[in-house]
Amino acid sequence: MLIGTFDDWKHAYQGGAAPAALLEQQRQALQADDTAWISIATAAQLQAQLQQLQALEHAVGRDQLPLYGIPFAAKDNIDVAGFTTTAACPAFAYVAAQDAVAVQRLRQAGAIVLGKTNLDQFATGLVGVRSPYGAVPNTFDPALVSGGSSSGSASVVARGLVPFALSTDTAGSGRVPAGFNQIVGIKPTPGAVSGTGLVPACRTLDCIGVLALNVADSALALSIMEGPDAQDAYSQARPAIAPHRPLAQLRVAIPDGRQLAADYEAAFTQFAQRLQPQVASVQTLAFDTLFEVAQLLYYGPWVAERVVGARRLYEQQPEALLPVIRQVLDVHQRFNAVDTFAAQYQLQTLQREAEKIWQDCDVLCVPTAPRHPSMADLQAEPVAANSELGTYTNFVNLLGWSAIAIPAAQLPSGLPFGITLIAPAWREPDLVRWAQALEAQTPLTAGATGLPTRTLGTLPRWHVPTQGETIALTVVGAHLRGMPLNHELLACGARFREATHTAPHYRLYALAGTVPAKPGLARAEDGAAIAVEVWDMPVANLGRFVAGVPAPLGIGTVTLQDGRHVKGFICEGVALGNAQDITHFGGWRAYCMAA
Repeated sequence: MLIGTFDDWKHAYQGGAAPAALLEQQRQALQADDTAWISIATAAQLQAQLQQLQALEHAVGRDQLPLYGIPFAAKDNIDVAGFTTTAACPAFAYVAAQDAVAVQRLRQAGAIVLGKTNLDQFATGLVGVRSPYGAVPNTFDPALVSGGSSSGSASVVARGLVPFALSTDTAGSGRVPAGFNQIVGIKPTPGAVSGTGLVPACRTLDCIGVLALNVADSALALSIMEGPDAQDAYSQARPAIAPHRPLAQLRVAIPDGRQLAADYEAAFTQFAQRLQPQVASVQTLAFDTLFEVAQLLYYGPWVAERVVGARRLYEQQPEALLPVIRQVLDVHQRFNAVDTFAAQYQLQTLQREAEKIWQDCDVLCVPTAPRHPSMADLQAEPVAANSELGTYTNFVNLLGWSAIAIPAAQLPSGLPFGITLIAPAWREPDLVRWAQALEAQTPLTAGATGLPTRTLGTLPRWHVPTQGETIALTVVGAHLRGMPLNHELLACGARFREATHTAPHYRLYALAGTVPAKPGLARAEDGAAIAVEVWDMPVANLGRFVAGVPAPLGIGTVTLQDGRHVKGFICEGVALGNAQDITHFGGWRAYCMAA
């Protein structure tokens, strides 16, 4: 069974299909001997998720679940509760006790996990063949590599087995397989998505991203996953960003001196020619500084960071690692602490130089990869061929930038060709708008995937940029994510910052006669910590939002568990006399789930 995009799944449900039947049919269509999968959800695991989905639907309504019943896959270095996490290393395997934060947020939006996907071991590789679970073949030609390390995730999306899958991208591991399998791969700014529950490759650089069939679907999934996480010190809140620059005003830079395969060079040149009349300018740019940055990733002390995630096995059971993975990790032995600091100084200098690029352009447009190697190429030159694939990807995370890979053409051979748009940090809203405009001009045939025609979809509200100064606003009830009034925050341009708790001095009440149902938060010395969310509200829109807050609610000052005092919802005492005290639930969402 092939159901492609999010819209396809939503239309199936609107047409009367039941999630239980449709998802079980999809699960049964998955093959255990398919090397793209390391594990597939059992009937019991699917049933448990369907029960959770039913409870969510009862609590907040289907309309408040943007991913209602939409299945996805997670790369097998990302934890999913009850599933085994292997990082493509059987000796490392463990059963995850809880979801990674990114997975948790997707499931809270209604998504369903169908399985865990294959990868280059410990996410070390751009080829998709470095796995004891088997090499993942390319979707269009099994003699070619799929690209990695997110090989399995790309394969199951490209073949329509799931509409989206989670990737990780440290050096191009989401972008390269997207390019080789004719799908979209979005790589956010480092820190935009929590790394809690991710087996790290390089913790300071890792990005959990999304592989999907179109730009809109990848953007929606990312917008749901992103946001700071108190458990991850590297996670960050999305800052206010400058106004969007439309495609017609865009200053584009492309690399000069490209050394691409002949068919790739022809395709890229044709793409740049098509782009020229649509934008303000297309200029060539020397990438020397960027290539110097890229060299630091695998030929500098950053490779030592890759040892951290696999340290126990690397030091105590090295035979459990694939020889090529050990070879890559062994590079760290060439460096000491002094070398590490020297490399950091070098990166800082290079980063300052690289940032000058944005004075003259708004976006870099590059081939996603220089060529498409075969399985035989990898057997002959396993390290050299892999390194070549990172030519236009390796520098991006070291510089803290954002990127999106999209299909750009089909070669005369029928194979896909992809380009990547690269922008400064936090420019994902701009990237997806530009990418969707280009996507609309790139008709693709079904090719080897057999998928139906792909719709473009609609970009989510996440892509309306927050502008100007913001103020932290704490919400406790109907404005929480997935709740009936959350749209009021989004309409004012507010952006989710974090889920946290109040100080342990509050009581929570279910107010009588409110529609939709709302809670009241009141300070009390005999209180408890109450689950809340903090959102960044544009100051320019705060008055409009507060004007819509009905009595007995109001906006006052709320003390959070870490001692911060922020503005947030409070309730007049007069309304609490006939209200139900629900403090023992610990939060409004838990109360709604139990009701």
